[in-house]
Amino acid sequence: MKQTLAIIMTLFGLLGFKATAHALTVKQVAPQFWWAGMKNPELQILLYGNGIASSDVTLSGKDISIKEIVRQDNPNYLLLYLDLSEAGPQHFDITLRQGKKSTVIPYELKERTRKGSDIQGFTSSDVLYLIMPDRFANGNPENDVVEGMLENKINREDLFARHGGDLKGVEDHLDYISDLGATAIWLNPIQENDMESGSYHGYAITDYYQIDRRFGTNADFRQLVDKAHQKDLKVVMDMIFNHCGSENYLFKDRPSKDWFNFKSEYVQTSFKTASVMDIHASSYEKKIATDGWFTQVMPDFNQRNRHVARYLIQSSIWWIEYAGINGIRQDTHPYADYDFMSEWCKEVLEEYPNFNIVGETWLNSNVLVSYWQKDSKLAAPKNSNLPTVMDFPLTDLMAKAFDEETTDWANGLYRLYDYHTQDLVYANPMNLLIFLDNHDTSRFGRTEELAQNLTRYKQAMTFLLTTRGIPQIYYGTEILMDGDKANGDGCLRKDFPGGWQGDKTDCFKAEGRTSLQNEAYDFTRKLLQWRKNNEAIGKGSMKHFSIAHGTYVYQREYKGKSVVVIMNGTDERQVLDLTPYKEILPQTSATDFLSGQTIKLEEKLELDKRATLLLCF
Repeated sequence: MKQTLAIIMTLFGLLGFKATAHALTVKQVAPQFWWAGMKNPELQILLYGNGIASSDVTLSGKDISIKEIVRQDNPNYLLLYLDLSEAGPQHFDITLRQGKKSTVIPYELKERTRKGSDIQGFTSSDVLYLIMPDRFANGNPENDVVEGMLENKINREDLFARHGGDLKGVEDHLDYISDLGATAIWLNPIQENDMESGSYHGYAITDYYQIDRRFGTNADFRQLVDKAHQKDLKVVMDMIFNHCGSENYLFKDRPSKDWFNFKSEYVQTSFKTASVMDIHASSYEKKIATDGWFTQVMPDFNQRNRHVARYLIQSSIWWIEYAGINGIRQDTHPYADYDFMSEWCKEVLEEYPNFNIVGETWLNSNVLVSYWQKDSKLAAPKNSNLPTVMDFPLTDLMAKAFDEETTDWANGLYRLYDYHTQDLVYANPMNLLIFLDNHDTSRFGRTEELAQNLTRYKQAMTFLLTTRGIPQIYYGTEILMDGDKANGDGCLRKDFPGGWQGDKTDCFKAEGRTSLQNEAYDFTRKLLQWRKNNEAIGKGSMKHFSIAHGTYVYQREYKGKSVVVIMNGTDERQVLDLTPYKEILPQTSATDFLSGQTIKLEEKLELDKRATLLLCF
């Protein structure tokens, strides 16, 4: 008995609790700490422990008052709502008492080390480099397997298993990313995913306040962000508010049935989120799309429950304040409750006015995507408050445009011209995340043959990095990695060669790449480095011309500086009459940035097949 009591006392000491001989057991405190001086003075503290709901609660803090104590259906939860409007940085105790049983929980309000306005979000002047941490690089093999976690092995031969990549691996290659010319990194989810299988991708979170230990610690993540900032790289964190993993304690021992949709019973979503904005949609269609579950192991949060809403909002603010991240990519944005997501965006941007949030808006038309952007006229009088949306329709068009023969009325580059003529549907076309591929789509090189077509690659990359919007590049695209979604998601998420000890090739280094890979890498690096601080591209207006002779011409301009892009989308040599373009061609000659050659711009311009010119004025 004495030995058992000693063990209990030791465990409580490790958790930071002051245990008595008759102690209440508290397993979770979320968040673990907070900050004084936040714009929203209310703090929700979620306490989870065996039978704690009937406890009397007292605080020892100065100028801190309890606004509300909420007891849920489940006796293992207590929700405290505190008023911090007058409170300064301090340590205080939360005491729970049940007769002779009691537990003292030390808590801290930290002093803020930065102002909210200091956090600079990503913009159209940036280029994001998207990384799936498990598949990028293994910097610390010692955390490949963590005792006690459900998926406790790695197998690099299995595309659906964990491979061992981690935060240290990303940190070790920040110079590679910076030298390439990207200005921000977006990490697929890194919060704890203690699931039995498929945990490598991160989209079934089991603890919103904890980095997955197989990636590293919370402190490791904060260190990664700090080191990225030292190299002028911003960091975007992937978050998921629509659902969590079924091994999350909030679901396994849920506070109440209404924490999850359909009273916590599995009902499959239709995935048809167009119904949210469909004026003809039935109530059933709307509900099944947003309240239905992704899978049985991804229970769907009910954000209409105010306690759920506050828990999720606070978790995102906690990571911004703790780690100093520059942006959030919100997974499955239209699947969650619209009003909640709008309130979340509003509250985050009030606290951090220069921050940015991009929502995954995977819809098949620009009209549907535009509905989700902040200040959309199509959604009025509602407002999503979501600054940036993902331009999936453009991705689909780019997957075809550079493989087809362009005519003046259809196919090839005409698809891109025609799509851009419709940008009036967007409240802010510059705040569109644009990409050739990502972790959920086929790679731009669906096959090895397509990936190694450098003419196709160079034309697509030039377009991506010079058109309106915020470009994102998926890791490995710059070295021509291929993958077809028809072969499964694991095929899209292969290991970056050289990220593991013993890899036969190391594509992080020029000598490890083939001549073809080096040509693609060098081309991409040249464009990315040129794009940095190029205000005509990062901030400029866009003017384009209808397709003529299979050729697309457009200009980016800012404060008298301009860039003109000319692309031949055919397999034939073309001769352009330059008369229609005189308003964007102020000189009779210009240097093509891509080739370094001087291009005469008089009456006619001859273009080789699939030629691309990038002229700077």
